[in-house]
Amino acid sequence: MPTALVIGGTSGVGLAVARQLAGQGHTVHIAGRDTERLNRATAAIDGDVHGHVLDAADAQAGASLAARIAPIHHLVITLAGKGGAGLLGDLPIDGLRQAFEEKYWPTVTAIQTSLAHLGENASITLVGAVTARAAMPGTAGIGSLNAAVEGLVRPLAAELAPIRVNAVSPGYVDTPWWDGLAAEDRSAFFKQAADTLPTKRIATASDIAEAIVLLATNPNITGTVIETDGGARLAA
Repeated sequence: MPTALVIGGTSGVGLAVARQLAGQGHTVHIAGRDTERLNRATAAIDGDVHGHVLDAADAQAGASLAARIAPIHHLVITLAGKGGAGLLGDLPIDGLRQAFEEKYWPTVTAIQTSLAHLGENASITLVGAVTARAAMPGTAGIGSLNAAVEGLVRPLAAELAPIRVNAVSPGYVDTPWWDGLAAEDRSAFFKQAADTLPTKRIATASDIAEAIVLLATNPNITGTVIETDGGARLAA
């Protein structure tokens, strides 16, 4: 059976990806920093699923994990950086720098440390966001973060061929990323946001995971960023 490594797979989109890949018969390894969330995630999925405590920014630990589970057929990286939102003139630079430390640099590190342990014709799938191209005021910082992640796709698809490299670019998604908002505020924000979208709905983690699984498993797609944003880029 194919082996998948989902880094950041303990909640939200990553967990949904792990669940869908396991449902398709893959051997799935989930990596995350929080032991408690990791245990909950692996217990919640039926199939051949294994959890590993990992800080994706730790190159030595990442290389060791990749070597233990090799060959890896599908590497999926679903890390999130929360900082960087706001008007540029008011943006705390240290917050934006931290967002890159949480998402961009661990993504690059995870790719680099896994390369020697990828199977023949393997896939690498990343997660950016609509802010990379939607030109929304207040997103210059976080948009540049996601543009940096998505900017890896085409050069690496050419450089690493026949390994395939792709990404998804989500818009609003109902995941724990929004847990900083009180439940009432979150519900009101989602309703307001959904009203602006052509689809008139906020995506679920499973919606985004379906696109990721397609990119990971379809042997004819590479160098591609799928926009799965409910039409947010059009509304913007």
